Amino acid sequence: MTRSIWKDPFFLTGFLYLAVLILASFSYYFIWDNEIRSLYFITKEDGSMAGAPLPPMWTYPFGTDALGLDMLGKILIGAKYTILAAIVIATLRVVISLPIGFIIAVYFKPFKRSINGVIDSFHYIPLAILAYYFLHPILWMPFEGFSTSLFERLAIEVLILTFLIVPILSSLLGNEIAKIHREEFILSATVLGAGKFRIMVKHVLPLMRDKLVLIFGQQLQQTLILFIHLGLLTLFLGGTFVDYSIVPDPPSSVTLEWSGLIGDSFRFLYSAPWIPLTPILFFASVILAVALMMEGYVRTTSGYSYYKKRFKERYESAKLKETTLNKSDFKRIDG
Repeated sequence: MTRSIWKDPFFLTGFLYLAVLILASFSYYFIWDNEIRSLYFITKEDGSMAGAPLPPMWTYPFGTDALGLDMLGKILIGAKYTILAAIVIATLRVVISLPIGFIIAVYFKPFKRSINGVIDSFHYIPLAILAYYFLHPILWMPFEGFSTSLFERLAIEVLILTFLIVPILSSLLGNEIAKIHREEFILSATVLGAGKFRIMVKHVLPLMRDKLVLIFGQQLQQTLILFIHLGLLTLFLGGTFVDYSIVPDPPSSVTLEWSGLIGDSFRFLYSAPWIPLTPILFFASVILAVALMMEGYVRTTSGYSYYKKRFKERYESAKLKETTLNKSDFKRIDG
C-alpha cells in the first residue's frame, strides 16, 4: 500500500508541494538569515518613477509591500510557521480525541447520547470567536511588551486551538468506534475473551486507519482556515506586534506567518491587491495540496474518488431533503 501511495500523482503532487515550501522556508533562513530584499522605486519606460508598493514583475514575481519588501521573501519566511503549526495542531487533535472517543464509546456507552447532545451544541458556536477570546490576552502585545517568549506563545496557541475542537472530534470518533463495536466479529472476539484494549488495538484501529487519515487532512484544512479568520481579526500566530506610539503603525506579525501577512495588509485590497492576495493564494494552494493528498490516499487504498463520493452523497442528501419538503407541502395543500 505504501509503495503505491507514493506512485499516485495526486498524493505525490500535494506532498511534494508542501515539502518544497517547508524546505525552501528553512533554506531561506539558513542561507539569507531571513533578510528580505527590498525595492523602493523603479523607473518606467517613459522616464517617470513609481514607488513602493510595486506590482509583480519578473524579478519580484509577487511584487513588494508598502515598505518595498519582497512579498515572496516574506511568504518563504512565514511558510514554516504556518504549515508546521497547522500540522502539529491537526495531529494533536486526532491523537488526543481518539482515546477520549474510545472511552466515550466503550465505558460511557449508556451516557453516549447525552454526551453527544451536549457536544453538538458546540457546532453552533463560531470557533474563530472562541479562539479570539482565549488567545487575545496571550497574542496581543501589551504596552510594556510581551512577558512570554515566542515558543511559549506558540505552544499555548497550539494547545488552545487543539482543545477547542477536541470535544467535537471526540464525539465523532466515539460514534465511529461504537459503530465498529456493533460488528459481529467484535462481539465474537469479546466472547472469546479479548479485552477492550486488545480489541481497540487489533481490530478497531486497523479499521479506522483510513478514516483517521481523512480526519487528519480535514483538521489540517480547517486549521489553516481558522488561521485566516484570526488573521482578519489581527490576531497572528506567535503574537501580534502593536505599536503604541503617538502615530502608530498597523498591528504586524512577529513571525511573518501568512495569516499575519493577510491581517496587516488587508487595507491594501483595492489599492495594491497583490499584497493581501499573495498570502491568500498560498493559503489556498496549501489547502488544495492537502486535498490532493487526501484524494490520492483514498484512490490508492479504496479505489474510488474521495471528493466524487462526497459530492454524490451531498447531492443525494439534498435531493432527498427537497423531495421530503415537496411531499410535506403537498400534504398541507391537500389537507
